[in-house]
Parts: sequence; C-alpha cells; structure tokens
Amino acid sequence: MTVELRPSDVVTFGEDCEVTQIPSGAKVRVPKDTEAYVGQTLGGNVTLSIPGFGLVQVMAHQLSALRKDGVPVAAPTAPVASGAQHDGPASEEDVWKVLKTCYDPEIPVNIVDLGLVYDVKLTPLPSGRSRVDVKMTLTAMGCGMGPVIAAQARDKLLTVPGVEQADVQIVWDPPWNQSMITEEGKKRLGIW
Repeated sequence: MTVELRPSDVVTFGEDCEVTQIPSGAKVRVPKDTEAYVGQTLGGNVTLSIPGFGLVQVMAHQLSALRKDGVPVAAPTAPVASGAQHDGPASEEDVWKVLKTCYDPEIPVNIVDLGLVYDVKLTPLPSGRSRVDVKMTLTAMGCGMGPVIAAQARDKLLTVPGVEQADVQIVWDPPWNQSMITEEGKKRLGIW
C-alpha cells in the first residue's frame, strides 16, 4: 500500500536520503526519522520544508524514502512512454508536452508557462530518430537550481518517443522578466 502526497502534508523520512537544497542546488543527506512539510508535488518531484535544512527537493526516484502516517509514498508514473519504443522522429508537440511537466521547485508553474523555454530545435538523426536542443533561462541568474532543472528537463525529453539525444542549455539573453509568463501561468500565479 502507498499514499500520494498533497501540499501541507507532514511526512517523515523512512531512511537516509540525498536531497537537493533550494535555491543553492547543493546535495545534502537528510537522516532517517526527519520530519518535513510538503510544499509542492508537481512534475514528479517533491519540494519539502525541513527545519534546519530549509527548502529541499526530493527526486521522483527517491520518493520511497518518504512516509506519510507510516505508509510509503507512491512514486509518480512517467508522463510518456520511453523514447526507445519509437523508431521514427519525435513530434514537436510531444516535446513541448513533456517540457510542461518540468517545474521550478519553488514556483507552481511549469517552465514553459513561466516563459523560461526560449527555443526548441529538433534535428533528424541518421537513425531516423531525433535530437532535441533546448535553450532555457531561469527567473534569477544566481539560482543554483539551474543545472538541476536543466537535467530534469533533459531526462524527461529522453522519454519522448523518437528522441534519441537531448541537450538543455541555460542562457541569459534575453533576460527573463514577468511579461514572459503565459496567460495560463499568470492565472496559476494569480497575476493577471
């Protein structure tokens, strides 16, 4: 039996677990029996507030370390099938769809609706499949989570049918600002 998490749930670590501190991006080990408060559960990862650690992100593959009322937490299901199961080129629509499953761990809006994705390029490969190159930015230049968010986006792109290679680069030009947020993102944030 497993349970799903919701914001404001209280959880306990059932085992030691490596997490990523927000916003520094530093990896730290949280000891077994540490109590935490769920902040965000979007995109398959979980953002927690832990006294003494601050905000941290637990990756989807580590959610089994968490317990709610003594019951293990359910691991999320993958948003799309593995790219290895498709011999043809990737669909640009599928690429954008999977990018919308990537979230900044502090903001409850996906990276596309936040206006962080500047460019997506699909290139055919000799295998008949595709390479995807993404240029994205962050809401703040000093955010240590940039490499973490880029790696999560890359890993998710590699699950898109037809994607054989993926690269996500962080760029700073043009500088991000709130006007880049989509209407959907603004509604989610309550800033229309």
